[in-house]
Amino acid sequence: MNAIQLPQTHRQLRRMLARRLGIGALLVGSLAGGLAYWVESYRVEQRTLERAIAGVRHFESPAMQMAVGGDKGDSHSAISQLLTDEFVGIRVFSPNTEMVFDAWRSLPESLKEIARQQRHPWPPAPGSHSKRFSVAGEELVQVILPMTTSDGRLAGYVEGISLVSRSALQEREQQIRGAALTASISVFAAALLLYPLMSGLLGQTVALSSRLLESNLSLLRSLGNAIAKRDADTDAHNYRVTCYAVSLAEALGVGKETIAELVLGAFLHDVGKIGIPDQILLKPGRLTSEEFQVMKTHAMLGIEIVAGNPWLAGAEKTIRHHHERFDGKGYPDGLIGEAIPLAARIFALVDVFDALTSVRPYKPALSLEETLSIMEREDDQHFDPKIHAVFRQVAPVLYAQGQSRDHAQWSQELKAMLERYFKMKTAPKGAAEFE
Repeated sequence: MNAIQLPQTHRQLRRMLARRLGIGALLVGSLAGGLAYWVESYRVEQRTLERAIAGVRHFESPAMQMAVGGDKGDSHSAISQLLTDEFVGIRVFSPNTEMVFDAWRSLPESLKEIARQQRHPWPPAPGSHSKRFSVAGEELVQVILPMTTSDGRLAGYVEGISLVSRSALQEREQQIRGAALTASISVFAAALLLYPLMSGLLGQTVALSSRLLESNLSLLRSLGNAIAKRDADTDAHNYRVTCYAVSLAEALGVGKETIAELVLGAFLHDVGKIGIPDQILLKPGRLTSEEFQVMKTHAMLGIEIVAGNPWLAGAEKTIRHHHERFDGKGYPDGLIGEAIPLAARIFALVDVFDALTSVRPYKPALSLEETLSIMEREDDQHFDPKIHAVFRQVAPVLYAQGQSRDHAQWSQELKAMLERYFKMKTAPKGAAEFE
């Protein structure tokens, strides 16, 4: 059984939803912003390359054809005139990739040399090759185009080097940041719009969960009342040992889930006594050996009663094994040592403690000193010695509670424990008290 963890107030519910929705929006917004940044970066880069390719295709002029064909006269000056502020370099190559001409404009010699050293494939016609590279904070685009004659033969190659202007870079960055910011803001806006809807739905879910929890606790009360109708002493005993068991488990530092199981098991540990005949269950004196054998069946009868109820599944460990002994001489399975479930080992101590310190038809209540002395003789035989050592530290407090509290006070104490381990504060208004 998993301990039910619900927000205890509507404010906690709204805070939990806002926190989780905010974290989700932050993650999704960051992802959406990053994706938008990448997509827009790719689109802007493609547009830059497309502009560069389109610009280089303007170089397919008669002068270019003359240069490729080996004319080194006026064609060179005609090509140089094609250079602009954007296209800062032109190189012309023969069909065997030997450079026959280059011209540059407004580019430092160091950048020219780096641009010349850029390696690239030679694309077949009618394809092209382009790439971006950065030098000293300047972004350049290199485009290689094959040149063909009128009959389709390869005439050579033209390479254009374009410089991406500062204004173009700024415009591109603005576009990219704008797209990323728009995506992120859209996600957060959607989260804000969804918050009231999800808050309402979650509130309804919590209310239904609280009602389900209350129904399960009502079942627990009903089974406890059924035992009380058969044996009033068992009813009071159930409240005390449940509170004792939780106090001991808390002193041991046991996890909340185990304690939640212990609460159910402790309160219902004797539920199987419903199936024990009255002449045995209510007998004022000690039981005969034959009667005791019948009484011992209450552990397995209890398992049969709670079987098939998933919410009470965690109670089965204590119901079945609360009469096991650490030395293996207990029942019904004769488990030894730590093979006995932790909840049952904890309960075994407080069950005996309450039996010794309470009035029974066949004996008076014993003092704390007498009780601890008797239990000390059972250390490492009936009880887990490690748990017993901690129990001795809390026993005086438990004894004082047992001597001073009435049934109403035990009921309130158990209710507080249920609120602590089953989050009952979110139960709907008017939910029945555990008493």
